[in-house]
Amino acid sequence: MIVGTAGHIDHGKTTLVRALTGVDTDRLKEEKARGISIELGYAYKPLPNGDVLGFVDVPGHERLVHTMVAGACGIDVALLVIAADDGVMPQTREHLAIMGLLGITRGVVALTKCDRVDAMRLQEVQMQVRALLADTPLHDCEMFAVNAVMPDDAGVQALRTYIENAAIDWRRSGEHKLFRLAIDRVFSLPGQGLIAAGSIFTGQVAVGEHITVMPSGVQARVRSLHAQNRPAEHASAGHRCAVNLSGVEANAIRRGDWLVDGRSCALTQRIDTDLTLLQDARSVAAWTPLHVHIGSGHFVANAVPLSVECIHAGAQARVQLVFDEPICVAPGDRFIVRDAQALRTVGGGRVLDPYAPTRRRRAPHRMRYLDALERLCDEGDLRPLLEQAPHGVRMSELMRLSGRAAEHLTLPPDARRIDVGEGWVILEDHWRALGEAAVQRLAEFHERAPDEPGADIGRLRRMCAPTLDAALWRRLVDEWVQAAHLQRSGPWLHLPAHRARLSNEDAQLFAQMQPMIAAGRFDPPWVRTLAQKLATPEERVRAVLRKQARAGAVCEVVPDLFYDRGHIESLADLAAELAQSEGSLNASRFRDALGLGRKRTIQILEFFDRVGYMRRIRDVHVVRADSGWR
Repeated sequence: MIVGTAGHIDHGKTTLVRALTGVDTDRLKEEKARGISIELGYAYKPLPNGDVLGFVDVPGHERLVHTMVAGACGIDVALLVIAADDGVMPQTREHLAIMGLLGITRGVVALTKCDRVDAMRLQEVQMQVRALLADTPLHDCEMFAVNAVMPDDAGVQALRTYIENAAIDWRRSGEHKLFRLAIDRVFSLPGQGLIAAGSIFTGQVAVGEHITVMPSGVQARVRSLHAQNRPAEHASAGHRCAVNLSGVEANAIRRGDWLVDGRSCALTQRIDTDLTLLQDARSVAAWTPLHVHIGSGHFVANAVPLSVECIHAGAQARVQLVFDEPICVAPGDRFIVRDAQALRTVGGGRVLDPYAPTRRRRAPHRMRYLDALERLCDEGDLRPLLEQAPHGVRMSELMRLSGRAAEHLTLPPDARRIDVGEGWVILEDHWRALGEAAVQRLAEFHERAPDEPGADIGRLRRMCAPTLDAALWRRLVDEWVQAAHLQRSGPWLHLPAHRARLSNEDAQLFAQMQPMIAAGRFDPPWVRTLAQKLATPEERVRAVLRKQARAGAVCEVVPDLFYDRGHIESLADLAAELAQSEGSLNASRFRDALGLGRKRTIQILEFFDRVGYMRRIRDVHVVRADSGWR
């Protein structure tokens, strides 16, 4: 468990942590000289059960709120420190608001400097604190009066016992998710090299593993680990962790970066969120500039309200945040926003969609999609998300949105995993609807063009689901062909009962042309010659012959030269026979056997190559063993 301090400057946070743990978290010379915390401080306390309790001590100065948020992002329990002589002060309120916005629902209050006040003042401050906490998740938290400068103060001992018992009973979720650590400190040690430290949000990491530094995308190897200030072979969610890295330069990593499993997130500059403004905040309208604190990072963004035109003080609404630079976040991540001057905390919220679109961001289908992501964040339920995805969801996207590896995803019973490409997940109802759409579009196509043999797989996809992944579409078509809902004829897909038929006029014209083409045997007439003999426009002759070529009655060897199907098969037999004797066939031998010119011979061989019957190797052609052309 990680405990984080909160409270106004000079209310005794660091002194109290020292009294609880024996560790002075002020490590900088300037902190010692001025008597205030400037940077984050850390302390650790071994527990009777062998675990280690971690403390994060944050600065209380108003100008260092950004540092306070960086430390608060990974804590489990808030230790709200209030001096009995001062009572509730501005940063007391601001830190408490930040804790609430970050979703921290457990805490304890320490009333420090009790030796400086009488019993009446102490009671007055206690009532003041209860009023402050009344409308917050900490309304019923325990409160301890302490004198942190006294070694054996009963209040400090009672507070220590309370926190230690809470830590022993603490159950951290998120260990089975993908690894993510928010970096809040980077330094180097002689003989060890680069160290990145922070709080592990989710997942686990072990020595020897390779992880990714985000947003730079640099791959690094874990040389060694310190978890909760002890050497360790692995660390998991809820630990303060120092990671000794190799393979990354010191200038490539900084506070605000992440160490992650590369599957857990991708870069983004637009996120859709639920934003809540504090009661004393100014309104947020379109393109209002804000300072945004996510994880341990500090960024600048512009707000674009989605569900309302303008968000007023105390209200909650969906907002898209557009950042000046790429960031790395996940659904459910909490954030804090401050005003354009970074002087006041104005609100905070939760990330819903880390990969928000630039267009149609307010469309009804987008709102339904955000509803589904909200369910995912609250309940871990993937079904609403899959319901909003009629074309399925990539496995990689599901892992990023859920934060879980593929093997740990809990899918609905009616969801199907499809292992094509990078993997997909789709509900059975959506999968069936896509197949039914293919049948319906083919039926409409046959009605419009009864003389066409069908549509090729790409054209049918454009008719049914142009945005569907091509590999997923091929799998769908294969299944529906196997189930006999569709049939293949060469490259064409058609309904089982469909047979291409010409109009009466076209059928009569082809009946006149077919004997002329067949009589030409291996040297049939060209389209121009047929048109002249039949006194018919070339365009019509060409169109009818190409329809019959798609139906398989004739074969177009080169543009405007059509062979009778039977004679083409005779040529194929002859080519196979000649190739079998020597293992291959060249144009000269084929020309001599046919008695045709070299040009026509080469055209026939190239046709066989084109349809997959033969394959050219340098100057010869071989028959494909797996040819399905015939």
